[in-house]
Amino acid sequence: MGPVLLLSASYEPIRVISWQNAVCMFFLGKVEIIEEYDHDIRSVSIAIKAPAVVRLVKFFKAGRRAPPLSRANILARDNFQCQYCAKELTAKESTLDHVIPRSRGGKTTWENIVCACASCNRKKGGQTPKEAHMKLLKNPIKPEWLPVLHIKLHGKIPPSWFTFLQTNS
Repeated sequence: MGPVLLLSASYEPIRVISWQNAVCMFFLGKVEIIEEYDHDIRSVSIAIKAPAVVRLVKFFKAGRRAPPLSRANILARDNFQCQYCAKELTAKESTLDHVIPRSRGGKTTWENIVCACASCNRKKGGQTPKEAHMKLLKNPIKPEWLPVLHIKLHGKIPPSWFTFLQTNS
């Protein structure tokens, strides 16, 4: 069984959920199935096609709340790119760098942490970017919205999702 793309009532992607969660939401009347995979989900009394894309039936107000400071959100804000050399990174390859090092009183805040490759992070060490003769691609800021995380399924996005996802290709 594959992952399921959850859409808002207005067909905007919200997140990826498990097929089990999607089926539960369907039977509770919270979602409608928009796209299906080719295989079936069977129980003793019923068989249904596995959902690939589901849409919430009701609109909900998401509200505006400050995004939590987390590794995933920093990587998303910085577009999985080293903020010193512009190298594209995977989540595994990336490190987080304090622009003003903690040893010098730098805080762990949105405005003081950037995504960096390991070699740039080592090169900068306990110095400021200016002291290390390194320049930030962009100044780190606290986003007013939750960064959009790129959905990476080992390079395999189900074809049934393409209609609902904006791609840069």
